[in-house]
Amino acid sequence: MRRHTRTVTALASALLLATAAAGCSDNGGDHGSASGSDRAEQPNNHEVDVVPAASSSASASASSSASASSSPKVDVKNGSFGKMLVDEKGRSLYQFDKDTTNKSMCSGSCATAWPPFIVTSKPVAGSGIKTNLLKTIKRSDGSEQVAYNGRPLYRFEGDKKPGDINGQDINAFGAKWFIMNPDGKKVTTAPQNNNGGGY
Repeated sequence: MRRHTRTVTALASALLLATAAAGCSDNGGDHGSASGSDRAEQPNNHEVDVVPAASSSASASASSSASASSSPKVDVKNGSFGKMLVDEKGRSLYQFDKDTTNKSMCSGSCATAWPPFIVTSKPVAGSGIKTNLLKTIKRSDGSEQVAYNGRPLYRFEGDKKPGDINGQDINAFGAKWFIMNPDGKKVTTAPQNNNGGGY
């Protein structure tokens, strides 16, 4: 109880000092009331601080899903869009229309939402993959990203399990995103059945 009283007294003293300092300033009472308003809203600012913390956690999660694959593979799955590229875990791979040949234009928050397919070893070509189209490119941070037919490949943070294709035909970060077929072409056709686009 004595500790609580001491804390309240210290806070009250700090508030009085701040008010006195504001009263002595050239801005007069307006500054003082703004200062008081800021202090009154301080608890809310702490609540807002929780949101970035949650976002950081989401970013960390996205980063972990983007962590470099040590045994990378590009494979082919047959789904409602026809044949499409997937990684070694069966997750859909996308190309970004804003990219140029052998160069990624997706970084920062873009790379959080669309984790690049980063690798630490040469990717393996699965059945149906054209080995001459499969390679890696160097990103601006020095990491190696898998590319197919000159197009850097990405996963989508909104795909929660193998077979999800929630990023198809989305316009985000300045251009559209599409899955790719084994010929290295983006898939722009409608799904062939109504199961939501999965395989």
